Amino acid sequence: MTSTDAEYTRRLQRLGSRRWKRLVPNPYRWNVRRLATGRVLDVGCGIGRCLDFVRPRGTGVDPNETAIAVCRQNGHEAYAPDEFAAGNTGRRFDTLLCSHVLEHLDEPTGVALLHSYLPYLVAGGRVVLITPQERGQKSDSTHVRLMDADAIGRMADQCGLAIERISSFPLPRTFGRWFVYNETVTVARMAR
Repeated sequence: MTSTDAEYTRRLQRLGSRRWKRLVPNPYRWNVRRLATGRVLDVGCGIGRCLDFVRPRGTGVDPNETAIAVCRQNGHEAYAPDEFAAGNTGRRFDTLLCSHVLEHLDEPTGVALLHSYLPYLVAGGRVVLITPQERGQKSDSTHVRLMDADAIGRMADQCGLAIERISSFPLPRTFGRWFVYNETVTVARMAR
């Protein structure tokens, strides 16, 4: 299974529909809303979890056509990469959000992905990168590499991004070894 398979989409739907996730307050919704301001381009939007968080300000892009269909069924504006590139005529976004994507890619592919969407940002636009920590990394067989601060820093340098902050959410960094939902959150801007 890869992250572009229909089975991966079904896996995301199963995980997202767990009863406890509907009953417990969602700090991730608050965090994404707080960080992803203005018009949001969600690169690697999957089935639209973050698009739900920023509704109606978000536009999603994902190579998984089954996931794009789910997004559209849920009322989101979402496109396959070629479709987005062909149909986007000069529209710019305030925030580029890339949540739980870069860990699926090797470094050159991740850098190329970011490079291809950075031109859609307004001048001074924000880049928000969210990646799992150790326990979350192990929870998905399609994860290729752990995106720790060093890996994020290398990618940011190659993409011309100035990192404003790297933080752990929702718990301190130490908990990333045991808590599957602890994330590394990077906020950056174009440096050049």
